[in-house]
Amino acid sequence: MAEVIYHVAVSLDNFIADQGMLTGNLEETLFLFEGDHVPDFLTDIQQFDSLLMGGKTYEFGFKFGHKPGEPSYKGIKHYIFSSSLQFESNEEVELIKGNSIDFIKDLKQQENCKIWLCGGGELAGSLIKHKLIDQLVLKINPIIVGEGISLFGNIKPCFKLELVDMKQYSNGIIKPTYNIIYT
Repeated sequence: MAEVIYHVAVSLDNFIADQGMLTGNLEETLFLFEGDHVPDFLTDIQQFDSLLMGGKTYEFGFKFGHKPGEPSYKGIKHYIFSSSLQFESNEEVELIKGNSIDFIKDLKQQENCKIWLCGGGELAGSLIKHKLIDQLVLKINPIIVGEGISLFGNIKPCFKLELVDMKQYSNGIIKPTYNIIYT
């Protein structure tokens, strides 16, 4: 059975995007995009065979030159969940317009791999509600942003976590890895 791992940058107040990111103006974001955590991130994502991404997260890349149907990360099969996006699925990027929960349940049963939940908050909220996320890898930025996109969208989950790894970086980012223990 496949594992779904939510590997995401987050503020101390549990937002995965701030106003700078929402407007596409990265000069205004407080999130850290440089530092010794970046090479680790690039190494970490090489373990994934596929990724799950909400439509809004996928569209964010359009502001920086990505085109519909192109992968955001080369070499990883993309499953994009959106009812509004329009593009032809291809070998690298598959657009899923149907029920994301049923699709991901089936995907977890068919595969024996690691699946990266890349974002966004609404998709993560749906998956956590249905107990489909197995592990959290949080790149906790030393920032408080006050508003933005929440880690789990509008869902307020309740579960226990088992710390399995922890790393601290010189720029203040900490990266705990937790297994989720559903009750």
